Amino acid sequence: MRPDSRGRSARRLSRLLSVQALYQWLLAQQPLGEIEAFVVTESEEGKGADMEYFKDCFFGAVTHVESLRQSVTKVMDRPLVELSPVEHAILLLSVYELCHHPEVPYRVVINEAIELAKSLGGNEGHRYVNGVLDRLAPELRPHG
Repeated sequence: MRPDSRGRSARRLSRLLSVQALYQWLLAQQPLGEIEAFVVTESEEGKGADMEYFKDCFFGAVTHVESLRQSVTKVMDRPLVELSPVEHAILLLSVYELCHHPEVPYRVVINEAIELAKSLGGNEGHRYVNGVLDRLAPELRPHG
């Protein structure tokens, strides 16, 4: 395995852990440290993940949740409460990445969100996530 593909794999696992943690936070509102400990110790993905990126994305998304939600709702065609918790968590993570990780190309953020929605969400959830992020990306990343 080439080193760069291993890095992407670790980043992808970090995103998966972030979505799992955000999902748990959205549903249970447990203390963040408990959620982090549970996800890290109970998840197989934790072994290969970039844990620093996971922590940044999870804690960052929770810290900035109100501004992330404001960004998302501007381009949505339905109230946020009508989203599944999985789609909500994926959008929080993705908008956080778009806003706070300019080193990650926006197309990568969108593609990763689609893949997460396909594997974790409902039948057509990935299409909705894709549409929201396609409308939002030019606003958040006007220069690509």
